[in-house]
Amino acid sequence: MDYYGAMLRFNRLSLLAFLVFALGANAQAPNGQTTAPISSALDSELFYQLLLGELNVREGEPGAAYSLILDAARKTNDPRLYQRAVDIALQARSGDSALLAARAWKQARPASREANRYVLQILIGLNRIGETLDPLKREIAAADAKDRVAVVSSLPRYFARATDKKLAASIVEQALTGYLTAPGVGVSAWTVIGRMRLDGGDISGGMDAAARAQALDAESEGPAVLALSMMSPKTPQAEAIVKKYLEGKPLPEVRMEYVRALLDAQRYAEAAAQLQVITSEKPDYAQGWLIRGALELQDGKPSVAERSLKRYVELALAKRTGAPRAEADRGLVQAYLSLAQIAEQRKDFAQADSWLKRIDSPADLLNAQLRRAAILARQGKLEEARKLIRSQSEQSPADARLKLTAEVQLLRDSKQYRAAHELLTEAIARNPSDFDLVYDMAMVAEKLGNLEEMERLLRSVIAGKPEYHHAYNALGYSLAERNTRLPEARQLVLKALEFAPGDPFISDSLGWVEYRSGNLAEALRILQAAFKAKPDAEIAAHLGEVLWTLGRRDQAVSIWKEGAQINPENETLLETLKRLRVRL
Repeated sequence: MDYYGAMLRFNRLSLLAFLVFALGANAQAPNGQTTAPISSALDSELFYQLLLGELNVREGEPGAAYSLILDAARKTNDPRLYQRAVDIALQARSGDSALLAARAWKQARPASREANRYVLQILIGLNRIGETLDPLKREIAAADAKDRVAVVSSLPRYFARATDKKLAASIVEQALTGYLTAPGVGVSAWTVIGRMRLDGGDISGGMDAAARAQALDAESEGPAVLALSMMSPKTPQAEAIVKKYLEGKPLPEVRMEYVRALLDAQRYAEAAAQLQVITSEKPDYAQGWLIRGALELQDGKPSVAERSLKRYVELALAKRTGAPRAEADRGLVQAYLSLAQIAEQRKDFAQADSWLKRIDSPADLLNAQLRRAAILARQGKLEEARKLIRSQSEQSPADARLKLTAEVQLLRDSKQYRAAHELLTEAIARNPSDFDLVYDMAMVAEKLGNLEEMERLLRSVIAGKPEYHHAYNALGYSLAERNTRLPEARQLVLKALEFAPGDPFISDSLGWVEYRSGNLAEALRILQAAFKAKPDAEIAAHLGEVLWTLGRRDQAVSIWKEGAQINPENETLLETLKRLRVRL
């Protein structure tokens, strides 16, 4: 919505209703009784002026209407007429006229908060930020003491559309100068200043404000929430503010936001530890169980994950009754899909199908059916699975794309690489710029032994979409796996890491390059860090082989056993054990 549409709070009075108001006629109460008459300064001349003004509005002549109504407001000093003049100007998209009327209203009624608020909002809408200091100060000062924190906290929303964010931050800071140490208000004031500074690109200033706010009250969540928005490897002090807040009695929602920040940074172990705290301190906090279960499943702990996910389902279904279903349904779909995956890993296909059948959200039915197809394929019913995929209706091009990639994945999982290649060839012919499909084709070409085609396809992805880090990583890893052009392999993987720093799978590729290059100590360091960040069967295969080569065979076997528990069917792990003649 544009500024004028957002600002306009136009009460569309009918002509008759407006005249009743202007005449000060006896009003009817809801029970039908007549209330006391409203005092009115209306005479015949003023009545005609108001009538003419409203007729001009109806006839599409807002300029003339505005002048008549504003003149009437000045004659009567009636705030309703001033507001009517402002609304007419806003309706006509004349910000300057609206400001003129609002300022006249403020001058006539200096104590009116409504008039002052109109002046402030119109100035912000006109982007005349430098003129907002005085009305902003008056808005804060006029608030009741019990409401002042709420007024202060709302200031960033006032200036959300300001183009000069730094100037807006400066104005707000000046307006709040007298409240920075005030009990109750000081924390909110510093938090708002930090938010405004951050919006203006001043991260260090935002950090300073968050620290000052927390110094006033370490148990307030505002500074911690502000610090969370600044968390990054470059701002370790932000995390220190968050952790200090968490030492007290934090809201579980804030701790959950910290978990999300840790997940974004791929700090999975720390996120899991925080989730343990959340679910221990507040066992009925459903979201904590959902994310905890997802992490436990990712870490290769299906039995533990199953308990967490079932606890989430229990809580979510209890809260679902009589409440809006959208948010609960989204979490339940995720839980059902994960529980189906756990059952599938146990080869309990009937139970997996049972979980999937619980998904009744129209937006997720396609995903559920695709998972059911995958289960059919795992039971050797590949053609039945493909028919199930192709029979699903498509509500959008995205659905068609999802069906295609699901069928390709089924064929790859079933080692039907030639059929997958043919399917992708047809799809890419229809959309040659779909680099995800070209990448998938490269991976299939590798499985078919067409290494020249694989490299050609990956290089075409890199040329067409230079930020596509998976292509750099795949090509670098392929070269390392074939023990050829290792310097080039290293450069390709390092390039991938530039786009996805810390990604454990790309780090795994780099560790494998170092191993092939004979740098065993460096390979060990990289692979140990990658496996710690993301326990995975393929990373375990590589880490175990490095340990095996270094003569640390007991450790190698231990790592391989961990990998086998995570995914006993991983091709890389199975090939490694077979080649080294190791039985677990």
